[in-house]
Amino acid sequence: MSFTLVLVPPQAEETLDWPARLAEAVPGIRVLRPETAADTVAALRTADAVYGALPPELLRHARRLSWLQAPQAGPPAGFYHPELIAHPVQVTNMRDTYTDHVAAHALALVLALARGLPRYLRDQTAARWAPDWAPTAVLPLAEASALVVGVGALGSEIGRLLAAFGTRVTGVDRRRVDLPAGFSELRPVAELDSSLPEADLVVLTVPHTPDTEGMLDARRFALFRPSAYLVNIGRGATVRLDDLVAALDAGHLAAAALDVFEQEPLPADHPLWRRADVLLTPHVAGVGPHADSRRFAVLLENAKRFAAGAELVNLVDKAQWS
Repeated sequence: MSFTLVLVPPQAEETLDWPARLAEAVPGIRVLRPETAADTVAALRTADAVYGALPPELLRHARRLSWLQAPQAGPPAGFYHPELIAHPVQVTNMRDTYTDHVAAHALALVLALARGLPRYLRDQTAARWAPDWAPTAVLPLAEASALVVGVGALGSEIGRLLAAFGTRVTGVDRRRVDLPAGFSELRPVAELDSSLPEADLVVLTVPHTPDTEGMLDARRFALFRPSAYLVNIGRGATVRLDDLVAALDAGHLAAAALDVFEQEPLPADHPLWRRADVLLTPHVAGVGPHADSRRFAVLLENAKRFAAGAELVNLVDKAQWS
Protein backbone atom coordinates (compact mmCIF):
# COMPACT_ATOMS: atom_id res chain seq x y z
CA MET A 1 0.00 0.00 0.00
CA SER A 2 1.33 3.44 -0.95
CA PHE A 3 0.59 6.29 1.45
CA THR A 4 1.77 9.73 2.52
CA LEU A 5 2.92 10.47 6.07
CA VAL A 6 3.34 14.10 7.12
CA LEU A 7 5.50 15.17 10.06
CA VAL A 8 3.81 18.40 11.11
CA PRO A 9 5.68 21.37 12.63
CA PRO A 10 7.19 22.41 14.89
CA GLN A 11 10.04 20.28 13.62
CA ALA A 12 12.73 18.95 15.93
CA GLU A 13 16.32 18.32 14.94
CA GLU A 14 16.09 14.67 15.95
CA THR A 15 13.46 14.02 13.25
CA LEU A 16 15.63 15.42 10.45
CA ASP A 17 16.61 11.98 9.14
CA TRP A 18 13.28 10.30 9.84
CA PRO A 19 11.89 10.71 6.28
CA ALA A 20 14.87 8.91 4.75
CA ARG A 21 14.86 6.17 7.41
CA LEU A 22 11.14 5.57 7.02
CA ALA A 23 11.38 5.52 3.22
CA GLU A 24 14.13 2.91 3.42
CA ALA A 25 12.21 0.65 5.82
CA VAL A 26 8.58 0.97 4.65
CA PRO A 27 7.79 0.16 1.01
CA GLY A 28 5.38 2.62 -0.60
CA ILE A 29 5.69 5.35 2.02
CA ARG A 30 6.12 9.02 1.08
CA VAL A 31 7.22 11.20 3.98
CA LEU A 32 6.83 14.98 4.02
CA ARG A 33 8.41 17.23 6.64
CA PRO A 34 7.10 20.76 6.00
CA GLU A 35 8.57 23.73 7.84
CA THR A 36 6.15 26.57 7.05
CA ALA A 37 2.43 26.98 7.66
CA ALA A 38 1.69 27.14 3.93
CA ASP A 39 3.72 24.02 3.18
CA THR A 40 2.02 22.22 6.06
CA VAL A 41 -1.45 22.94 4.69
CA ALA A 42 -0.40 21.77 1.23
CA ALA A 43 1.13 18.59 2.64
CA LEU A 44 -1.93 17.80 4.75
CA ARG A 45 -4.15 17.79 1.66
CA THR A 46 -2.27 14.65 0.53
CA ALA A 47 -1.81 13.08 3.97
CA ASP A 48 -3.03 9.59 4.77
CA ALA A 49 -1.14 9.70 8.08
CA VAL A 50 0.31 12.38 10.35
CA TYR A 51 2.89 12.52 13.13
CA GLY A 52 2.24 15.42 15.52
CA ALA A 53 -0.71 17.48 16.68
CA LEU A 54 -3.66 18.48 14.50
CA PRO A 55 -5.66 21.36 15.97
CA PRO A 56 -9.00 22.05 14.25
CA GLU A 57 -7.55 24.58 11.82
CA LEU A 58 -5.12 21.93 10.49
CA LEU A 59 -7.39 18.89 10.75
CA ARG A 60 -9.88 20.38 8.31
CA HIS A 61 -7.21 20.26 5.57
CA ALA A 62 -6.42 16.56 6.12
CA ARG A 63 -9.35 15.11 4.21
CA ARG A 64 -7.64 11.79 3.43
CA LEU A 65 -6.42 11.24 6.98
CA SER A 66 -6.69 7.71 8.42
CA TRP A 67 -4.03 7.58 11.14
CA LEU A 68 -2.57 10.15 13.55
CA GLN A 69 0.49 9.31 15.65
CA ALA A 70 0.75 11.44 18.79
CA PRO A 71 4.36 12.30 19.69
CA GLN A 72 3.75 11.81 23.44
CA ALA A 73 2.29 9.17 25.73
CA GLY A 74 -0.07 11.79 27.14
CA PRO A 75 -0.38 14.72 24.75
CA PRO A 76 -1.02 18.20 26.17
CA ALA A 77 -4.48 19.52 26.94
CA GLY A 78 -6.47 20.26 23.81
CA PHE A 79 -4.87 17.56 21.66
CA TYR A 80 -8.10 15.53 21.76
CA HIS A 81 -10.43 18.34 20.73
CA PRO A 82 -14.07 17.64 19.76
CA GLU A 83 -13.38 17.71 16.03
CA LEU A 84 -10.64 15.08 16.37
CA ILE A 85 -12.80 12.87 18.58
CA ALA A 86 -15.63 13.02 16.01
CA HIS A 87 -13.26 12.34 13.09
CA PRO A 88 -12.94 8.69 11.93
CA VAL A 89 -9.13 8.88 12.16
CA GLN A 90 -7.34 6.26 14.27
CA VAL A 91 -5.04 7.81 16.88
CA THR A 92 -2.02 6.10 18.42
CA ASN A 93 0.26 7.41 21.16
CA MET A 94 3.70 6.78 22.66
CA ARG A 95 2.59 5.00 25.84
CA ASP A 96 5.06 2.59 27.44
CA THR A 97 7.98 4.35 25.71
CA TYR A 98 9.56 5.61 28.94
CA THR A 99 8.33 2.98 31.40
CA ASP A 100 11.76 2.14 32.83
CA HIS A 101 12.74 5.79 33.39
CA VAL A 102 9.44 6.81 34.99
CA ALA A 103 9.28 3.72 37.19
CA ALA A 104 12.81 4.38 38.48
CA HIS A 105 11.87 7.99 39.24
CA ALA A 106 8.73 6.87 41.04
CA LEU A 107 10.76 4.52 43.24
CA ALA A 108 13.22 7.31 43.98
CA LEU A 109 10.34 9.46 45.20
CA VAL A 110 8.90 6.59 47.25
CA LEU A 111 12.24 5.88 48.93
CA ALA A 112 12.82 9.57 49.60
CA LEU A 113 9.47 9.85 51.40
CA ALA A 114 9.90 6.53 53.19
CA ARG A 115 13.22 7.64 54.70
CA GLY A 116 12.27 11.26 55.44
CA LEU A 117 14.64 12.77 52.89
CA PRO A 118 12.60 15.91 52.07
CA ARG A 119 13.12 17.19 55.63
CA TYR A 120 16.79 16.19 55.71
CA LEU A 121 17.45 17.95 52.40
CA ARG A 122 16.12 21.15 53.92
CA ASP A 123 18.24 20.54 57.02
CA GLN A 124 21.31 20.12 54.81
CA THR A 125 20.63 23.46 53.10
CA ALA A 126 20.40 25.11 56.51
CA ALA A 127 23.46 23.22 57.90
CA ARG A 128 21.18 21.90 60.63
CA TRP A 129 21.92 18.59 62.40
CA ALA A 130 18.51 17.26 63.50
CA PRO A 131 18.24 13.46 63.38
CA ASP A 132 14.82 11.95 64.04
CA TRP A 133 15.20 8.60 65.79
CA ALA A 134 11.48 7.97 66.27
CA PRO A 135 10.37 4.62 64.76
CA THR A 136 7.51 6.48 63.06
CA ALA A 137 9.95 8.75 61.21
CA VAL A 138 10.26 6.18 58.41
CA LEU A 139 7.94 3.89 56.48
CA PRO A 140 9.22 0.29 56.52
CA LEU A 141 8.39 -0.84 53.01
CA ALA A 142 8.49 -4.51 53.96
CA GLU A 143 5.55 -3.89 56.28
CA ALA A 144 3.69 -1.40 54.10
CA SER A 145 0.72 -1.61 51.75
CA ALA A 146 0.76 0.28 48.46
CA LEU A 147 -2.11 1.21 46.17
CA VAL A 148 -1.11 1.73 42.54
CA VAL A 149 -3.83 3.64 40.70
CA GLY A 150 -3.45 2.86 37.01
CA VAL A 151 -1.97 -0.54 36.19
CA GLY A 152 -0.74 -0.23 32.65
CA ALA A 153 2.88 -0.98 31.77
CA LEU A 154 4.13 1.79 34.08
CA GLY A 155 1.93 0.90 37.05
CA SER A 156 2.80 -2.76 36.62
CA GLU A 157 6.53 -2.03 36.72
CA ILE A 158 6.19 0.20 39.78
CA GLY A 159 4.22 -2.52 41.53
CA ARG A 160 6.86 -5.11 40.66
CA LEU A 161 9.62 -2.93 42.06
CA LEU A 162 7.68 -2.19 45.26
CA ALA A 163 6.99 -5.88 45.75
CA ALA A 164 10.74 -6.52 45.66
CA PHE A 165 10.95 -4.49 48.91
CA GLY A 166 8.31 -6.73 50.47
CA THR A 167 5.49 -4.21 50.04
CA ARG A 168 1.99 -5.59 49.61
CA VAL A 169 0.76 -4.06 46.35
CA THR A 170 -2.86 -3.58 45.31
CA GLY A 171 -3.83 -2.14 41.96
CA VAL A 172 -6.84 -0.18 40.72
CA ASP A 173 -7.51 -0.04 36.99
CA ARG A 174 -10.47 0.62 34.73
CA ARG A 175 -9.49 -1.91 32.05
CA ARG A 176 -7.08 -4.51 33.31
CA VAL A 177 -8.32 -7.80 34.78
CA ASP A 178 -5.19 -9.99 34.85
CA LEU A 179 -2.95 -9.82 37.93
CA PRO A 180 0.52 -8.41 37.13
CA ALA A 181 3.67 -9.79 38.73
CA GLY A 182 4.18 -8.50 42.26
CA PHE A 183 0.55 -7.50 42.83
CA SER A 184 -1.50 -9.13 45.56
CA GLU A 185 -4.82 -7.90 44.21
CA LEU A 186 -6.37 -5.96 41.34
CA ARG A 187 -9.58 -3.99 41.83
CA PRO A 188 -11.93 -1.99 39.56
CA VAL A 189 -12.07 1.80 39.70
CA ALA A 190 -15.39 1.55 41.52
CA GLU A 191 -13.42 0.33 44.56
CA LEU A 192 -10.97 3.24 44.65
CA ASP A 193 -12.71 4.98 47.56
CA SER A 194 -12.76 1.83 49.68
CA SER A 195 -9.12 1.09 48.82
CA LEU A 196 -7.61 4.46 49.77
CA PRO A 197 -8.03 4.03 53.56
CA GLU A 198 -6.08 0.74 53.39
CA ALA A 199 -2.92 2.16 51.82
CA ASP A 200 0.27 3.43 53.42
CA LEU A 201 1.40 4.59 49.99
CA VAL A 202 -0.71 5.74 47.02
CA VAL A 203 1.04 5.92 43.64
CA LEU A 204 -0.89 7.65 40.85
CA THR A 205 0.07 6.71 37.26
CA VAL A 206 -3.19 7.34 35.41
CA PRO A 207 -3.35 9.50 32.27
CA HIS A 208 -5.35 12.71 32.10
CA THR A 209 -8.81 11.78 30.83
CA PRO A 210 -12.31 13.16 31.37
CA ASP A 211 -12.74 10.56 34.13
CA THR A 212 -9.42 11.14 35.92
CA GLU A 213 -9.38 14.96 35.91
CA GLY A 214 -9.42 15.98 39.57
CA MET A 215 -9.47 12.33 40.65
CA LEU A 216 -7.79 13.18 43.95
CA ASP A 217 -9.75 16.03 45.50
CA ALA A 218 -10.77 17.10 48.99
CA ARG A 219 -13.30 14.28 49.34
CA ARG A 220 -10.81 11.57 48.44
CA PHE A 221 -7.94 13.07 50.45
CA ALA A 222 -10.19 12.77 53.49
CA LEU A 223 -10.19 9.00 52.89
CA PHE A 224 -6.39 8.69 53.19
CA ARG A 225 -4.67 7.32 56.26
CA PRO A 226 -3.14 10.21 58.24
CA SER A 227 0.21 8.43 57.93
CA ALA A 228 -0.08 7.79 54.17
CA TYR A 229 2.16 9.11 51.41
CA LEU A 230 1.10 10.17 47.90
CA VAL A 231 3.30 9.95 44.80
CA ASN A 232 2.03 11.32 41.47
CA ILE A 233 4.05 10.58 38.35
CA GLY A 234 1.02 10.30 36.03
CA ARG A 235 -0.55 13.59 35.00
CA GLY A 236 -0.86 16.83 36.96
CA ALA A 237 -4.54 17.41 36.23
CA THR A 238 -5.47 14.30 38.22
CA VAL A 239 -4.63 15.97 41.59
CA ARG A 240 -6.24 19.17 42.87
CA LEU A 241 -3.26 20.95 44.37
CA ASP A 242 -5.22 23.35 46.57
CA ASP A 243 -7.05 20.36 48.03
CA LEU A 244 -3.72 18.58 48.57
CA VAL A 245 -2.33 21.55 50.52
CA ALA A 246 -5.49 21.69 52.64
CA ALA A 247 -5.34 17.93 53.24
CA LEU A 248 -1.71 18.10 54.37
CA ASP A 249 -2.57 20.99 56.67
CA ALA A 250 -5.48 19.00 58.11
CA GLY A 251 -3.36 15.87 58.63
CA HIS A 252 -5.32 13.73 56.17
CA LEU A 253 -2.00 12.43 54.83
CA ALA A 254 1.60 12.64 55.95
CA ALA A 255 3.55 13.68 52.85
CA ALA A 256 3.52 13.86 49.07
CA ALA A 257 5.96 13.68 46.18
CA LEU A 258 4.94 15.12 42.81
CA ASP A 259 6.56 15.19 39.39
CA VAL A 260 3.50 16.60 37.58
CA PHE A 261 1.21 19.52 38.41
CA GLU A 262 -2.11 21.13 37.48
CA GLN A 263 -0.17 24.17 36.31
CA GLU A 264 3.31 23.82 34.85
CA PRO A 265 5.65 25.41 35.71
CA LEU A 266 4.35 25.40 39.26
CA PRO A 267 4.09 29.11 40.24
CA ALA A 268 6.95 30.31 42.41
CA ASP A 269 4.54 31.52 45.08
CA HIS A 270 2.73 28.18 45.40
CA PRO A 271 2.82 26.90 49.02
CA LEU A 272 3.96 23.42 47.97
CA TRP A 273 7.47 24.76 47.28
CA ARG A 274 8.05 25.58 50.93
CA ARG A 275 6.65 22.52 52.67
CA ALA A 276 8.96 20.12 54.49
CA ASP A 277 6.46 17.31 53.91
CA VAL A 278 6.52 17.66 50.11
CA LEU A 279 9.10 16.65 47.50
CA LEU A 280 8.81 18.22 44.03
CA THR A 281 10.53 17.41 40.74
CA PRO A 282 9.78 19.46 37.58
CA HIS A 283 8.13 16.87 35.29
CA VAL A 284 11.37 14.99 34.66
CA ALA A 285 10.35 11.39 35.45
CA GLY A 286 10.66 10.41 31.79
CA VAL A 287 14.19 11.74 31.38
CA GLY A 288 16.68 9.12 30.22
CA PRO A 289 18.58 7.84 27.21
CA HIS A 290 17.09 6.51 23.97
CA ALA A 291 13.93 8.67 23.97
CA ASP A 292 14.25 9.65 20.31
CA SER A 293 15.05 6.12 19.12
CA ARG A 294 12.11 4.71 21.08
CA ARG A 295 9.67 7.23 19.59
CA PHE A 296 10.97 6.45 16.12
CA ALA A 297 10.57 2.72 16.77
CA VAL A 298 6.88 3.17 17.58
CA LEU A 299 6.34 5.35 14.51
CA LEU A 300 8.20 2.86 12.30
CA GLU A 301 6.25 -0.13 13.62
CA ASN A 302 2.96 1.62 13.05
CA ALA A 303 4.00 2.80 9.57
CA LYS A 304 4.77 -0.81 8.61
CA ARG A 305 1.43 -1.94 10.03
CA PHE A 306 -0.45 0.86 8.29
CA ALA A 307 1.16 -0.05 4.96
CA ALA A 308 0.15 -3.69 5.49
CA GLY A 309 -3.38 -2.89 6.62
CA ALA A 310 -2.67 -4.43 10.03
CA GLU A 311 -3.87 -3.28 13.46
CA LEU A 312 -1.82 -0.41 14.86
CA VAL A 313 -0.08 -0.50 18.24
CA ASN A 314 -0.92 1.91 21.08
CA LEU A 315 -4.39 2.68 19.77
CA VAL A 316 -6.21 5.38 21.71
CA ASP A 317 -9.82 5.68 22.84
CA LYS A 318 -10.15 9.27 21.63
CA ALA A 319 -13.14 10.05 23.84
CA GLN A 320 -11.07 9.01 26.88
CA TRP A 321 -7.85 10.64 25.59
CA SER A 322 -5.90 7.43 26.29
